[in-house]
Amino acid sequence: MTHQQRTWHKSSYSDGRGGDCVEVAEGPTTHFRDTRHRGLAELNVPASEWTALLRTLRTN
Repeated sequence: MTHQQRTWHKSSYSDGRGGDCVEVAEGPTTHFRDTRHRGLAELNVPASEWTALLRTLRTN
C-alpha cells in the first residue's frame, strides 16, 4: 500500500486543541507521523508492537 492509499486518522492520544498531533494508519504494519510535518517522515512498526505500546501506555 502506498503512502497516498493509507487511511490516516488522528490518534486518540493527540491534543484536541490543535497542538501536537499524531496521525496513525493501521494495518499489518502501523504507520504514524507528526501532523505538522506529514511529508518529512513516518515511523512504521508491526501492528503487534503498536498494540503492545498502547497496552503499556494504558496501564501506566
